[in-house]
Amino acid sequence: MPRPAPPPHARFAPAPSVRSAHEGDAAALAELSRPFVLSGALRERPLPLYAARAAEFLVSAAPEGPLEGCVGLRVYPAGPGEGGGPAGVLYNFCVAGHRQGHGVGAGLLRAALAMAHARSLGALFTATTGGGGLFLRYGFTPAAAGLAPPSWVESLDPRRNARILARSL
Repeated sequence: MPRPAPPPHARFAPAPSVRSAHEGDAAALAELSRPFVLSGALRERPLPLYAARAAEFLVSAAPEGPLEGCVGLRVYPAGPGEGGGPAGVLYNFCVAGHRQGHGVGAGLLRAALAMAHARSLGALFTATTGGGGLFLRYGFTPAAAGLAPPSWVESLDPRRNARILARSL
């Protein structure tokens, strides 16, 4: 079956690539996240934190272009008496408004899942104040807070009413 032609604006747009972030991306990570912080979808993180945790981020960018999306993957070791090995938490997941609906988020999530598999994580968790549709399409399901890394759960702001989603790997 023939594939439909891409929309005219997509024919000439370079394909975004996903790569690991580096400390020099800190300002761009903060800038990309700012609209989501202002909307209440993300909590504010200071620039030095983005720099210190840059290695935890995957970013998406068109060749020679600005960052179009990012997601952090933080690894938590299994606690005493916990089975299943270490777990990961996806955080600060955002895609620039003009790139939403163009596969940037899906590409980032696929790359994060591949990284989690490569690190032999037992599960991935995330918290969302939105619908979580992309996560649900990739096999995440609502989860009880008691299943997630305790220090991460304690860091969640209860006033945000975030829903915890998880996926076994």
